[in-house]
Amino acid sequence: MSNTDILSNWENLVKKQLKTEDIYPVLEKENLEGIEVKPFYTEVRKPLVNLPKVEESTHLVSRYHESLEEEVFAFLLDQNVENLDQKTIFVNNKDLAGHISPKEEDQYFSLIDIFNEKEGSIDDQLAKELLAKDFKRNICVDISLHQNAGAAIYQQLGIALAKTKELVEIYGEDILNKLIFRIAVGGSYFFEMAKLRAFKIIFNQLSREYGLDIVPYIFAETSLRNKAIADNENNLIRSTLELASAMIGGADAVFSNNYLIDRSTDNSEEISFKQQIVLAYESIINVFEDAANGSFYIEDITQQIAEKSWALFVEIEDAGGYLKLLQDGTLQKKIYEHAVKEQQWIEEGKIKLIGVNLYPKLDVKRSIDELYNEKEIKAVRWAEMFE
Repeated sequence: MSNTDILSNWENLVKKQLKTEDIYPVLEKENLEGIEVKPFYTEVRKPLVNLPKVEESTHLVSRYHESLEEEVFAFLLDQNVENLDQKTIFVNNKDLAGHISPKEEDQYFSLIDIFNEKEGSIDDQLAKELLAKDFKRNICVDISLHQNAGAAIYQQLGIALAKTKELVEIYGEDILNKLIFRIAVGGSYFFEMAKLRAFKIIFNQLSREYGLDIVPYIFAETSLRNKAIADNENNLIRSTLELASAMIGGADAVFSNNYLIDRSTDNSEEISFKQQIVLAYESIINVFEDAANGSFYIEDITQQIAEKSWALFVEIEDAGGYLKLLQDGTLQKKIYEHAVKEQQWIEEGKIKLIGVNLYPKLDVKRSIDELYNEKEIKAVRWAEMFE
């Protein structure tokens, strides 16, 4: 059966189900990313490519707690813990990173961002201290802030490349193998899978300009942007889907932020980690190299996101680079404009958040102008408007 016949059969079935001949206006869904999404796919523009990971199996990362020491292999560490042998450690504290000296058998990764987004600068002394450490990955390029501030997906990835280029220009191309990318994964399930896959494509493209052929190390964590203080159980469901997106999209490590937004308990920390355990051991999605490969839909939006992200990266470079555009406020304004549009969709109900703007328990209490500032990149949760 030809692609034309398959499409025709599908159209006839949908017309019958929707009871209309004009099905496409009903099926089309607008999105803020400027990505074309079709209701049905019979082909993909470019051949499918398998996108590898750095790690063979995704690290399931827990915030350190003594009770988990025997069960957990990978920890996010905010303070020093003695005698953590044969563990993978993601260091999340600048002072801690400064005095840790890993043994040969240890696997240490730095999650310390050396960029100062407010001043538009790089902490050169900190960078050199981290590069002198015997870490598996020494320098973190953090774009989780940008996602939580309301940046579009293509903005997040374009900025990640622009930050990378700044580092290469200062420390040389060898740094490409020393980077770890900290990325927040939001609630748009398939788009977020495509985001991680698209980043692999464009990072590899950048590495080829330096004669290398490498993929990025991705540390993916759940977003704060779509979480609400009320209805914590809904946060738990949202973050589970985000973890699934990250694993299927090919993250090398995943971490679930606490689903309780305004507090943290031992129980909530344990449950947040066990979300990963259920996905990994009952769905087994953390072991696949590129589980999304084969889906025309995901492949198509992956390619579109990659193209838009690369175009923004080139635009940033042509205008003087990431730090320059931070210093003159250009990037802050770009993110602000997208974030405000996204918040307007929340206010209008175009983006649905259960318990917030759909079946709401809360009324609007803060305006968009109160939440956002075009001169600052800052994290804002959608639900703050109602809390």
